[in-house]
Amino acid sequence: MRLSTLALLPALSPLALAAGDVPSREVTFARDVASIVYKHCAGCHRTGGIAPMSLLSFKDARPWAKSIREAVVTRQMPPWHADARYGDFLNDARLSETELDTIRLWVDQGAREGNPADLPSAPVFNDDWRIGKPDLIIPIPEEQRIAAGGPDEYLYFTVPTHYDHDLWVQAVELRPGNRRVVHHAHVYLKAPESPAKDPAQPKNESPSAKYLYQDGHVHHIVPDAPVINDGCGTPDGGYWPGVKPKGEGGMLGSYLPGREPDVFPEGYARKIPAGAILEFQVHYSKTTGRPETDRTSVGFILAKEPPRQPLRRVDVSNYFFRIPPGASDQEVTACYTFDRDVNLLSYVAHMHYRGKDMRFDLVRPDGRRETLISIPHYNFNWQTVYRLRTAVPVEKGSQLRITAHFDNSPNNKFNPDPSKTIRWGEPSNEEMMDGWLEYVLPETSPTERASVR
Repeated sequence: MRLSTLALLPALSPLALAAGDVPSREVTFARDVASIVYKHCAGCHRTGGIAPMSLLSFKDARPWAKSIREAVVTRQMPPWHADARYGDFLNDARLSETELDTIRLWVDQGAREGNPADLPSAPVFNDDWRIGKPDLIIPIPEEQRIAAGGPDEYLYFTVPTHYDHDLWVQAVELRPGNRRVVHHAHVYLKAPESPAKDPAQPKNESPSAKYLYQDGHVHHIVPDAPVINDGCGTPDGGYWPGVKPKGEGGMLGSYLPGREPDVFPEGYARKIPAGAILEFQVHYSKTTGRPETDRTSVGFILAKEPPRQPLRRVDVSNYFFRIPPGASDQEVTACYTFDRDVNLLSYVAHMHYRGKDMRFDLVRPDGRRETLISIPHYNFNWQTVYRLRTAVPVEKGSQLRITAHFDNSPNNKFNPDPSKTIRWGEPSNEEMMDGWLEYVLPETSPTERASVR
């Protein structure tokens, strides 16, 4: 956004400012800076927000003026980690050059308050649901008591919906009952329970079961599991035979550090089939030093009418990588081949504390290769959903190639233990390598479209 209050300013570069040029107009917090803070910073930097301090008033912001300048000039804030050369994203959080110059000038001029009468109306926040009042709220079955100390816990809870008809979901928000101990949470969609199979029939178990699964969930990769760092060099793209990417059921929504609720594009929705079961995964991080309680819940905004078509998702992962102790640039790849034409809508890169960078490349059937998104400086604290302004069409037979690098060296200040060999695992002190994509199918005819109802 180009601020009208800067209309009389000449074009100012960092070099011009460094040379001591005097701007023709004073920049103040009330008239020029507050509107930028309210637009880009207030969601986190407010009382009760996830940021360590509020910036909503001059009194709040003034002690942090130099830190604010440094954070925005170096593009650490607002948090946005995608390389600007690739993709055009609807939720791009970066400040414009005009906004950056405004903050530079404000601090360089002494960070003055200005006339309080120039202050725009501050945004109003509350602790209610960010998606608005949900049409449907489903909590985990009962309140959880979280003991003080001890290792992180991943707990799973299943909740039957008991609906005898399909539900179309327009927005999803996972809401921790206690943000002090809920590090992150997911809610998954499971198909209705089917009748038990004849025990005389042979079990169709994956060859990887002994490496991957415990109680029906992936928790850890055992140390002696096969090593596949180059998933794209295998027929299964990084998945062990019999283990396929999670498809159109899968995850409904997530609560992650820095992640907004899932609000789906107009005309698209996720389906919760009649009789479906919701499965919560809640990661409890025991950092407060005292016993805590939690009852996390999920809220849904239901679509008022059937969508143009369902919103779909695929999760692409490498489960079998290994990161040696001290490795500063371990490369890991995973691949996925699209079995039909799709239109991509969003991307998420997911790793843990050793994650260094991740890139999504698309190789089309004719061999053309393009970078969809690059995150050169991954930060586990910001699990951003990169929502495309315009859908990216992908032809059947195209291959998505995800390339990630991990830093398990002492130079990584976030590294829990550089002396350990790291395999895939749920806890944050282990690692993951995931790419999550939302997509829809190319538009269908009205007759075909009616079938989603």
